[in-house]
Formats: sequence, structure tokens, C-alpha cells
Amino acid sequence: MNEVRIDKWMWAVRIFKTRTIAAEACKKGRVMIGGVSVKPSRMIKVGEVLQVRKPPITFSFKVLALTERRMGAKLVPEYMENVTTPDQYEILEMNRISGFVNRAKGLGRPTKKDRRELEQFTGADFYESTDDDFDFDFDFDEDDK
Repeated sequence: MNEVRIDKWMWAVRIFKTRTIAAEACKKGRVMIGGVSVKPSRMIKVGEVLQVRKPPITFSFKVLALTERRMGAKLVPEYMENVTTPDQYEILEMNRISGFVNRAKGLGRPTKKDRRELEQFTGADFYESTDDDFDFDFDFDEDDK
């Protein structure tokens, strides 16, 4: 086997969950070889490096061996090498940390864990206030009813 379709290979080495999703990513221009978008029918060879854009980062994989059959996760390192640069992982980590700030519409109310992460991130104790911090005096007159 000298060549394999790129969509089959990405599905087989578990980059994508289904072959349909792999083919759709190719059609949308999210899979590139040498900076050029490829079609799902593009044949790949051993030694090529592909970039797969899964927002917010771009993963890079080097083809070590070819296969058309899906395999267990333990066998994947024999067929590909992850050569993604560390700066891409930094982007992913920053996005994960700041994810609770830019919540997508419809995700609902933040959880208690989200609140604690926000407090830890900002370093502010907004929820811990005492009566000593309260400087206002209220004058309630019973006559003003």
C-alpha cells in the first residue's frame, strides 16, 4: 500500500470520529498539506505532514505508516506522529482558562465550578462581604408611609 485517501486515513488514526466528518473537514478547507487545502480524495504518502484546523488551534501530524482500517488508540502512535507546535497548545490552554468569560449563548447559567474558577482567575473575593464593609445608614421613618 503506497497511498491512501486522506479522509480514510484521518478516520483510521482517530483524528476524526467518522469518515464523513473527516471528508467534511477537507471540503471546508480545514485540512492542509504544505499550506494548501486538500480534497477528501487526495492520496497521502508516508512522510507527509498534514495540518488539521480544529478551532481554535491547528494540529500537525506526520504520516509514519498508511492504513485504511480503524484501529485501537494504543496503535495510533505507530501510524502518525503529533508534531503540533507548543504555541498552539498554549492557545488551547488560554482558551480553556478563559472559556468561562466568553460563554456561548444558550449554555445556561454558570456552575459553581465556573464561579470558583472565575474567582481564582480574577483573584477577587466578590462573594465574601461582611457587614463591616457596609457604610450606608438608612433612615426609615415610620411617618412617611
